[in-house]
Amino acid sequence: MIEKISVGIDIVDVKRFKKLNYEQNTRFFKRIFSKSEIEYCRKFKNSAEHFAGKFAVKEAVRKSSHQKIKFLDIITTHHKSKPKVEIKNKKQYIFQVSISHEKDIAIAIVLCEKLD
Repeated sequence: MIEKISVGIDIVDVKRFKKLNYEQNTRFFKRIFSKSEIEYCRKFKNSAEHFAGKFAVKEAVRKSSHQKIKFLDIITTHHKSKPKVEIKNKKQYIFQVSISHEKDIAIAIVLCEKLD
């Protein structure tokens, strides 16, 4: 039985994304991130940190929901500098998200509530 409230956490080495030049690896990025997520991350000088954070969020969402969800179906946004998450075409979950960065580490924790 799946609990109504569950948690997911993920940690990512930012260096993995620093090694991936966007222009040379667009196919990789487009398999994981939506157009708006890519635009958001690329507007920052330290885009690798933001890509790593969003990747950690997506992994934490998958863990917290106990579902095999495609990366592109997990949509991350920001509202007043706070991260938000939703899953395309699935309204049965509510997520609370926190992302943190420290040097070469990005970490995300997600609290997931499954609605009846």
